[in-house]
Amino acid sequence: MPKVTTLVVGAGHCGLAMSRCLAERSIDHVVLERGELADSWRTRRSDAFRLLTPNWMIRLPGKAYTGDDPDGYLTAPELVRFIDDYATVNGAPVRTNTPVTSVSPCDTGFLVRTNHDVWEARTVVVASGACAVARTPSFAEAIPPEIVTLTALDYRTPDQLPEGGVLVVGASSSGIQIADELHRSGRPVTLAVGEHVRMPRCYRGLDVLWWMDAAGLLDERYDEVPDLLRARNLPSMQLVGSPQRVTLDLNALSRGGVRLVGRVAGVRDGRAQFSGSLRNVCALADLKLGRLLDSFDDWAASAGFDDCGPAERFAETEVPASPALTLDLGEINSVVWATGFRPDLTWLDVPVLDRKGQVRHDGGVTAWPGLYIMGMPFLRRRKSTLIDGAAADATELADHLVGHLDSSTRDARWEPAASAGRLDRQPEVGLP
Repeated sequence: MPKVTTLVVGAGHCGLAMSRCLAERSIDHVVLERGELADSWRTRRSDAFRLLTPNWMIRLPGKAYTGDDPDGYLTAPELVRFIDDYATVNGAPVRTNTPVTSVSPCDTGFLVRTNHDVWEARTVVVASGACAVARTPSFAEAIPPEIVTLTALDYRTPDQLPEGGVLVVGASSSGIQIADELHRSGRPVTLAVGEHVRMPRCYRGLDVLWWMDAAGLLDERYDEVPDLLRARNLPSMQLVGSPQRVTLDLNALSRGGVRLVGRVAGVRDGRAQFSGSLRNVCALADLKLGRLLDSFDDWAASAGFDDCGPAERFAETEVPASPALTLDLGEINSVVWATGFRPDLTWLDVPVLDRKGQVRHDGGVTAWPGLYIMGMPFLRRRKSTLIDGAAADATELADHLVGHLDSSTRDARWEPAASAGRLDRQPEVGLP
């Protein structure tokens, strides 16, 4: 049985950032990847996909974007090449096409089973991604079988769908991009809108993420926010990356001919039922956008920053006077569920999951000593799910991991929990 100090599960940008930090601390480790390097970026993105973050925000430990288009947005193949180069330069010990089938506790740490062999590791870092599985509501099964249904993870091009009407469910970044592309292909599109985070692509002549970065919002820590649970469950920003740096919001879509309706509340008797809250959720998103822009202006004034355009505000979301509350599913031929994502942790046989199947952790330090997780929403900072957030998170978690190794070497009193899920030792939390 091969033995290693640390096993990292996942060879995307988070797993490779952790690998670099472990190597800098002389921790022997192996990175296991179910497919190829950056597998999700290779296989689970639409053909028109571009990053939502500008290229200058592609910063990993020891490597950053150095191309000639810092304000552009990489395509998925371009990002794959960047990650491939990063792994090569660092000599990352990656084993590709090695899916992990289980991680379970043992006397010396963990047993990690793969399709090839079984590893013994003192510590494990789960970096397999927050977007492995598409979330769909339970009533999705009530869609008539003759209607083609896809999730945002399955969607690649409009050619996958038959001609005719489309219902796109969800108005965050994936939903608005898919709705726009399908509408441009000539299909009538209805977009079901729930809670969303409205965002302009540019503000005062600069990318909105430049403002969030400069004002310190992206570095806001998980132990500084008043409602961490809500912060970790917010929808993704309503942004698209494009060479034209366009703002694609609900106003742009509705003016182009996309029909807006409220959140899908259910499917019954061949009809989709929509919430009557469209006006309220749009008003709330507009209000929050105004507060965000106020914070940018306040920061610019306090910092004496004036190398930008004048303060501006954006028109309120235009909501139909009487949004439809139902839709006869006979009017459409396809449905695209852009209703969010979740990690796939079915292989994690360690008692750290809550009743909703989410990992209990304190800034990436789980309730089982020696087990860590990366890449989850607001893990340690607001930017934790962005490529730019991996460096800081990996650095701090690697430091904690080293401390755990040192303390477990000195203290042999810890025994793994019994099969009932009891924790015999309290989790090591409270990172600096």
